[in-house]
Amino acid sequence: MDAMEEDSLDIKDDHNHNYCASSSRDARFMRGPPRAGAPQPLCVPEPAGSSRGKVRCRTAGSKFMDSDSGSESSELSEECSAAPPAAGEGKFSLDCASKFLMNSMAIEDYQKNHWPNLEKAIDRLLIQNPTDHISVSYAQIYSYVYKCVCQQHSELLYRDLTTKISNHLQHVSTQLYTSTAETFIEDFDTVLSQYIASLQCIVPVFMYLNKFYIESKLNRDLKEDLMKLFAEHVAEKHINTLMPLLIKAHAMPFQVQPSTMASVVKGLYSLRPEWAQFAPALFSGFIPQIHPPAKESLLPDYAAHDQKLQMELSMNGFPRGDRSRKRASEDS
Repeated sequence: MDAMEEDSLDIKDDHNHNYCASSSRDARFMRGPPRAGAPQPLCVPEPAGSSRGKVRCRTAGSKFMDSDSGSESSELSEECSAAPPAAGEGKFSLDCASKFLMNSMAIEDYQKNHWPNLEKAIDRLLIQNPTDHISVSYAQIYSYVYKCVCQQHSELLYRDLTTKISNHLQHVSTQLYTSTAETFIEDFDTVLSQYIASLQCIVPVFMYLNKFYIESKLNRDLKEDLMKLFAEHVAEKHINTLMPLLIKAHAMPFQVQPSTMASVVKGLYSLRPEWAQFAPALFSGFIPQIHPPAKESLLPDYAAHDQKLQMELSMNGFPRGDRSRKRASEDS
């Protein structure tokens, strides 16, 4: 009885730096705010020896949530399937309700303070130009992310982050539809380069979310996930327009700046390596080992291709130089 009375709310930091509400019984509880009109959460201890004496919370008619695995149990019931000892029942229920209320307040703080501030920072980072200087407190952003992860809002934060960036990329994709064929390659290179520059700022400040949620629980990487969003919402929508323009520009050297061509082709290959199969000749000019190894029987073809390239360079103002001059090393 005395032990039960001494059992009080204790906030501990687990090995993943997620705050866990625990008592001397090591009880852990379901996350999430109470819904309007929803019944109070019920605490149900696990059968002896089944799960190291853990206790789970649920509301009537809802699923159990196991805080260790983050997964829901299929067990449903209108009432508690078990009850704590009568001697400590009152104190036990009070602790459960207090912890549930505290978690609800943490989610309200996330929705009113943490995420709105993070959202503003993400907006500024996404629309920046490479030459612009934007004043953003990276330490403050990192602090917000740290608190969100520690308060067990990692899943919510990841969902809000990816939704925010997806909406931005959909807007970017819509703007690209207004580009003309003459400027489409340059415009695509601009939005891709700007997005990559933004990720160089966004990914580091969300490092804590990446390490303790995306990598550890989803077995993925934040930067890869965000690049996949660009492929899904922008590149895939315009690949059928972009690829013919790239092939045409590749056949007419210097119609598009070589640096722009290289940036776009390498960017497409990093997003979807299989796109190289649509135009092997194009991608092989910028990505090594696209073509199979050279064959001796094809040497005349390789030589003819080189001669054609040299002729095109000469016609575009790149003289081959005066071969009569000696090398600098040969001068006495």
